[in-house]
Amino acid sequence: MADRTSWWQRGVIYQIYPRSFMDASGDGVGDLRGIADRLDYLEWLGVEAVWISPFYPSPMADFGYDITDHTAVHPLFGDLEDFDALVEEAHRLGIRVLLDYVPCHTSAEHPWFVESRSARDNPKRDWYIWCDPAPDGGPPNNWVAMFGGAAWTFDEGTGQYYNHAHLVEQPDLNWRNRAVREAMLGVMRFWLERGVDGFRVDALRHLIKDEKLRDNPPNPDYRPGDRPFDALLPVYNTDRPEIHDAIREMRRLLDAYGDTTMVGELYLPIERLVAYYGENGSGVHLPANFHLISTPWNAREISALIDAYEGVLPPCAWPNWVLGNHDRSRVATRVGTAQARVAAMLLLTLRGTPTIYYGDEIGMHDVRIPPEGVQDPFEKQTPGLGYGRDPARTPMQWTPDRNAGFCPPAADPWLPLADDYRAVNVAAEREDPTSTLTLHRRLLALRRAEPALAVGSYEPVMAAGDLLAYAREHHGRRFLVALNLGHEPLSSEAPAFEGRVALSTRLDREGEEVVGGVLRLRGDEGVVIEGV
Repeated sequence: MADRTSWWQRGVIYQIYPRSFMDASGDGVGDLRGIADRLDYLEWLGVEAVWISPFYPSPMADFGYDITDHTAVHPLFGDLEDFDALVEEAHRLGIRVLLDYVPCHTSAEHPWFVESRSARDNPKRDWYIWCDPAPDGGPPNNWVAMFGGAAWTFDEGTGQYYNHAHLVEQPDLNWRNRAVREAMLGVMRFWLERGVDGFRVDALRHLIKDEKLRDNPPNPDYRPGDRPFDALLPVYNTDRPEIHDAIREMRRLLDAYGDTTMVGELYLPIERLVAYYGENGSGVHLPANFHLISTPWNAREISALIDAYEGVLPPCAWPNWVLGNHDRSRVATRVGTAQARVAAMLLLTLRGTPTIYYGDEIGMHDVRIPPEGVQDPFEKQTPGLGYGRDPARTPMQWTPDRNAGFCPPAADPWLPLADDYRAVNVAAEREDPTSTLTLHRRLLALRRAEPALAVGSYEPVMAAGDLLAYAREHHGRRFLVALNLGHEPLSSEAPAFEGRVALSTRLDREGEEVVGGVLRLRGDEGVVIEGV
């Protein structure tokens, strides 16, 4: 398989949250020209693709995931000429471009929804999910929105409720309607014609709802303090079998444009996640595997996760791993600064396609947002419960200068900067041979140089306690990855631990011989050993 792999199997995807990556216009908000200006950094880092979160016209109720035009650029981020220039420059540098595709819903201000809610007999009425009130006048069923509250909002003008899996301002499209499906496939075609290399599909499990709109059953494992959405088991408003028909249509369209890829946002148990590869690989290329984010950070549970995932992958499936994104706390905050380096080695040496969230490569952490500075609607609707996403979306830290080089010194960045940006920034870490950034670049270079680490086989190695170990092999080249997920030094003895250290997380053991099968690791340390 390795000799016939596609770029999305060999490569590494880098997620850019455009509001926070680089501000070229000077208004304190990142934009497309800012991304284009920093593509040379991404080439230097060594990533193969960028995934850009939404930049479409939007009232910004959910910062771009509430869209009024899926085939244009919000003036805040630039225009289509800026986008075309970005794609041209990325391709010149050998970097692929993936866009966030948001098929589940639109903004309530989208012309389609404005028409749909204007009258029950409007031709676009059935483009969204409308339903009469329950006998008591309340919502049609008990479905809960992702951000809390009912997943239905009453429209006084037409006397019916409309469905929204997320915010009131984000009505869900009716993908059972053929015209809706054709229109949204047309959106994909529009961007493919402009040269994009694929899509990350937002909220994919929400795409189609139960035709009978049945109530969801209660979740027996729900506890006070959990997200309101988790009070019910979402069996009738997510992960419906009809979704796979729609995915096959998306996939056929993508395949017509050559070596493209589709990543699906899917927060699902592993056994359900892998179903999205589709029959004989006809589904999503990479159903996003977020389980590293939620699995307790200890060697035994992570080892069990990897084994479980590898054990259920269909024969045609290519794995993938995610450690951070714009919806979850940053990895350095979750596991600590020292273990974040170990986490980087894990992410970039496991079998499968990794995704790096912008700023994780320099060790950015969550930033406390004062109540008066909160931007995220999730935090505003569920204050104080810890679900706010602003802390992980703060501006990229480029330099030790004012505003971290993200925007001009006189501008006010849309979210506050971390208090350590003068030390934790790209400029400083590029000059430091032992920095977190240097570690990422070295890992990416090793991965590109050694097919065993990019597309080779995966084999768990027996380990105990805080040690996580596995082997990667391809055409006779074998590497052993050993990670100490604890804070104390450890020593382990096994025949597999023979060879030479190719890379260590502290960047100070390269070339060291591992003899006699005895491996010693310092606390919070990982090594890649080239086998003999």
